[in-house]
Amino acid sequence: MRDVRDSSPGFSRRGFIQSLALSSLAVGAAPGVAATTANKSGQDHQALGDSFVVEAGWILREAGGELELLRDGQVLVRRGVIEEVRAGRFSDALPRLKLPDQLLLPGLISGHTHCCSATPTRGIIEGPRSYARPLELVEQLSDDEMDALTALNLAELLRSGCTTHLEMSLSLRQAESYVRSAEPWGVRAYPGAMIPGIERLFAIWFRENDQVLMDAESGTLDEIAANLAFCKKHMGKGEGRILPMMSPHACDTQTPATMRALASAARELGTGLHIHLSQGQRETDTVKRLWGVTPTQWMESFGMLADGPVFGAHMSGLDWDIDPPILNKHGVVYAHCPSGGGAGNGTQPYPEALAAGMAVNIGIDTHSNDYIENLKLAVLYGQARHELLGEWDSGRESQRPTVWNAVEGATRIPAKGLGRDDLGVIKAGARADLISIEVSGMLNGTGALPPEPLNNLLYANGRMVRTVMTDGRVQVHDGMFVADDPQHILRDGGEVAKKIWRQLEAEDWFTPTPR
Repeated sequence: MRDVRDSSPGFSRRGFIQSLALSSLAVGAAPGVAATTANKSGQDHQALGDSFVVEAGWILREAGGELELLRDGQVLVRRGVIEEVRAGRFSDALPRLKLPDQLLLPGLISGHTHCCSATPTRGIIEGPRSYARPLELVEQLSDDEMDALTALNLAELLRSGCTTHLEMSLSLRQAESYVRSAEPWGVRAYPGAMIPGIERLFAIWFRENDQVLMDAESGTLDEIAANLAFCKKHMGKGEGRILPMMSPHACDTQTPATMRALASAARELGTGLHIHLSQGQRETDTVKRLWGVTPTQWMESFGMLADGPVFGAHMSGLDWDIDPPILNKHGVVYAHCPSGGGAGNGTQPYPEALAAGMAVNIGIDTHSNDYIENLKLAVLYGQARHELLGEWDSGRESQRPTVWNAVEGATRIPAKGLGRDDLGVIKAGARADLISIEVSGMLNGTGALPPEPLNNLLYANGRMVRTVMTDGRVQVHDGMFVADDPQHILRDGGEVAKKIWRQLEAEDWFTPTPR
């Protein structure tokens, strides 16, 4: 959730993406189509069982500690784990998932999501209007309505190849809703509720007097205690795939007392912290004014960077002379969200972070759940920003992002940040979190298997993801969302979004926007 009032990180407000259409869950197909489309890949996903072979035209594997592309490779999966990766055929008489025109990648990891709230804001905040009121209305929904929204947004994330989510739900109710959908669908997640939550956030965050922050301290401490209880309650659910973590909103909505409580809770859980960190210059200036240090320095002073994984979103307000060495020392991961704040909401310091040697992940944020689109935008926006920085002689070091940077930032880098050498890679011993992407078809291919398939991702989007599995459990097969009924998910989620839009219309929220 970027502070869209802070214009410092953006060069342009023009968007060149459109949001992932709801129909992408089923690629326009009716529920009965799944059985026939299953035959295209040579195997009905339900018949794969717990031991099978994936055959792919290209595989991005890890070998000797390096990423490499393997042509016509095969992956042997047993009981949710990759047993072997090789060129050439396995002799085992096992079921086979045949993907001859596709690129096989590790499951993609988003270091920053707000799952429940994407679809009610998508397409209405790009004017630009503020996302604040739509997000407040989400919190007023019933549990069933909230679950319908969560399911739709979670299905979109999976549909676009995002198998692991660091989920900062906007409230404790939304965090509970997230777990209710994620667990039965086999999602890998590090969920937590934003602190302060959405009901209290805007009064504290957009305050005109710092006494508001001090007066809110008691309520925030209560939220920390409630969220710690949530994390303990759900720790290890979903056969160990659900590992909650503390998720404070940002440093400018905390006090020393709440920072100490957050550090203590994170230390007790051992799963780390997920925060918006220096998400704009305003946050950095506020923390410097109140406490005399940058947000990064302030977190370090409480020991918050040293105890377990830390993912910080946006980082547009970093002090580039002070902060990167501290973040690098502690292995903090920068979750770069190209569509944070909505489509076309300016660029973020991806090229500067790469030049500073920082660990950079590609994150989702709130409004666009299409991971492939965001990966592509990270490269394209980043290259444009790099060129502009050079033209403007900004004096800030910058590195031109490549698709290899982005793919590694979607896989190995966040996995390492989480302390998980069994995620983000295709190698023996890793979890069978795998996705395949069509790279040979219309619009992003040529009709033939390409010689450098990662480049074809720059012409792709989430609709071109054909297979998604977590721990070997197939969730998307031949482009069909099969973890649940996609038509049911679309219908129910759409009805809830319409309810929110009706309320916004009644409040005259839809002000005219520039044409």
